[in-house]
Amino acid sequence: MALDMRVSLHPKQAAEIVNNEIVNGSVTGELIDSYVINGDNDKLCVISVYDKHYYRAGNRLTLTVVIDNMEGVTKVHCISGGGGEGFFRFDWGAAESFEYCVENALSKYKM
Repeated sequence: MALDMRVSLHPKQAAEIVNNEIVNGSVTGELIDSYVINGDNDKLCVISVYDKHYYRAGNRLTLTVVIDNMEGVTKVHCISGGGGEGFFRFDWGAAESFEYCVENALSKYKM
């Protein structure tokens, strides 16, 4: 599953809120890396990859978050992966829960 939403924030502000929610709002959440692409006229794209341990999935999950305003409005896209064990990789909803961290953090800015 993936999450797509639009928010009424500049990408830099949105990225800071998401980072705070994942890293400071949990015990095991950490930022692996972040990459920023600067465009003309205050256009910006922030790509961040997070890692977090979920006991119900039995391992760590990653979350890739892309926040940009390249087309005017700030868009947020995120996708999680790596959860579950075995052939079917069933993660007990942990991947959706990780994505929900982003939606929850930015909910009051959602357009």
